[in-house]
Amino acid sequence: MLIAVDAAGGEYAPREVVKAAVEATRDYPMEIALVGNKPIIEMLLRRYKNPRGISIVPASQVVEFNEDAIQGVQNKPDSSVAVAARMVKEGEAAGFVSMGSTGAAIVAAFLNFKAIPGVDRAALCVVVDLNQPKPTCIIDAGVNVNCKPLFLVQFAQMASIFAQQVLDMKAPRVGLLNNGEEEIKGNSLARETHQRLKMTEGVNFTGNIEGFDVFKGKADIIVTDGFTGNVLIKTIEGYSELMQNLLALGQIARIDQYLTGSALVQYAEIAATVRRLDYNNYGGAILLGLEGTVVVGHGRSLAKAIKSAIVLCYQAASRHVVESIKNAKYATD
Repeated sequence: MLIAVDAAGGEYAPREVVKAAVEATRDYPMEIALVGNKPIIEMLLRRYKNPRGISIVPASQVVEFNEDAIQGVQNKPDSSVAVAARMVKEGEAAGFVSMGSTGAAIVAAFLNFKAIPGVDRAALCVVVDLNQPKPTCIIDAGVNVNCKPLFLVQFAQMASIFAQQVLDMKAPRVGLLNNGEEEIKGNSLARETHQRLKMTEGVNFTGNIEGFDVFKGKADIIVTDGFTGNVLIKTIEGYSELMQNLLALGQIARIDQYLTGSALVQYAEIAATVRRLDYNNYGGAILLGLEGTVVVGHGRSLAKAIKSAIVLCYQAASRHVVESIKNAKYATD
């Protein structure tokens, strides 16, 4: 199985992208096509003694972060993200991954892949480690700023299929992000969505969850609109960075040498938790609702995060997530 990877996408491309591709093909039975500047990619691959399973697909253009996503993709048909998306469309790759402009990757996906029949809106599903025994999915992470209840119900349905097949969850618990646990809480969108989720077959809806419940493992899937979901993801990332900075200061000051007994144990537990919250551990978000496998990641991603995104794309493609979502029956108005 071949995964197309945008080798020009991201602040640390192509160096970190190439490193991630080498590690991914070493650890998983996949092949990777690196899409981008061929001479530079070849030079980087020589450092790894030209590893197996990696090919290069030339692309002469790049959609920059500060460009308008739609115009960038349309005006640059030979951009790395556009070429990678076309490879999936034409059956040359099972999925594509990009750490570049999220907007550009989503536009490229919409231009090349059909919408799945019955699904009104595609959505980004992020898999995060919130220091629980199992990972947590957050959907929508930014595609649909304005939603109606039907969209959120369908997000829950698609994410449930994804969690079952990729994360091996038998009956993933779905929680609706709200400002209170009671059914009557929230705006009209939240209240109506709550009622509809209660009646949706195939969704293990456990009720509303509040912001302070996000880290408590009360839901395997957190459903919300794209505006709120994006804010939530960035809040988690900001909290993680803050804690990592504080931990780094503690390490510089060698604070652990002044701790004993339970205090030292608690310090070690906090350090382990902070490391698990690092966004590099989960890498990317998968776009659900289109007839193609697409994973987008953080522009600041290093090799660890990029590898995680590539593996996520590989797992979704090899476990036929798109086909399963296509075969499901969805809520309607």
